[in-house]
Amino acid sequence: MIDSDDKLAALLPRVRAADWLALDTEADSLHAYPEKLCLIQISLPGADELVDPLASLDLSPLLEALRGRDLILHGADYDLRLLRRAYGFVPESVFETMLAARLLGFLEFGLTHLVKELLEVHLEKGPQTADWARRPLTQRMVNYARNDTYYLKPLADLLRARLREKGRLGWHQESCSRLVQDCAELRPTDPDQVWRVKGADRLERHGLAVLRELWNWRDHEALVANKPPYFILRHETLVALADAAAQGTTVLPLLPPRLPARRREGVQAAIERALELPASDWPQRNRASGRRPDLDERRRCDALRHRRDRRAAELGIDPTLIASRATLSSLAMDWDKYQAELMNWQRELLQH
Repeated sequence: MIDSDDKLAALLPRVRAADWLALDTEADSLHAYPEKLCLIQISLPGADELVDPLASLDLSPLLEALRGRDLILHGADYDLRLLRRAYGFVPESVFETMLAARLLGFLEFGLTHLVKELLEVHLEKGPQTADWARRPLTQRMVNYARNDTYYLKPLADLLRARLREKGRLGWHQESCSRLVQDCAELRPTDPDQVWRVKGADRLERHGLAVLRELWNWRDHEALVANKPPYFILRHETLVALADAAAQGTTVLPLLPPRLPARRREGVQAAIERALELPASDWPQRNRASGRRPDLDERRRCDALRHRRDRRAAELGIDPTLIASRATLSSLAMDWDKYQAELMNWQRELLQH
């Protein structure tokens, strides 16, 4: 484990000189709130290193050495967003193996499956719910973490060759560039939407007022306890409590039996605060987005969907890689406006 500045300094020349680099991360999202980056795995020729971000290291020299490289990752979306939030890190380019597998038509594209299918190596699924903030890591956790990057280089070589053979390497390069671009954007949180958990759309405005207050209470509790919010109360329970309170029925039977008395009091206080709000302060219900398409738009959308599905079947890939249903609807409404959001290879497939 690289957990000191001296060890990190010894790694840097090897990273800068490496012909290739594979990268992965681990966080503690199942055990802490907010989540934090707990481990960075780096494979390079002849070594598989684990870097400890919790050891108060100055990681800026390492991240700078990684920034200008073409990094190999699998399921990179989560890792790139985590590194962007934690350190402002955005790589110059990546080779994303999951995306490569999907563009080749693999129906199962998890790392374990691809390593078994292409490299004939059986990987243990490993401690997927482990607390990566614990120290020291168990040997099983160390092995699992190293395996996440150890096989990425040979896997990427095989996938790259197949993409080139099928004439899809350019598709992959463009898709990886879009992925890096998307992950570099920090999405602002809308305070009027963040508390609208699954099921909130069933509530009337009074119930939404209660839900908002309950969500804020739970978020504070989760931060204080350093536990994920669902450890405090599940989304479904929040919605059920909000609905019952707005209807004037008792909420006590909806609370988990083991919920501590202090938290029961917190729930009741949050509900009472919401019920005291005047109707003018109740949140508005989310309106259905967009308008109903007219007959011509529906016909254009059907034609685009038929073309997309035909091309996807010919290529043996998931049709949504070419365009999602929402994208097709937007294109049918105004092709000139929304076609710019397509990647070049997607646009070409939809036009021919």
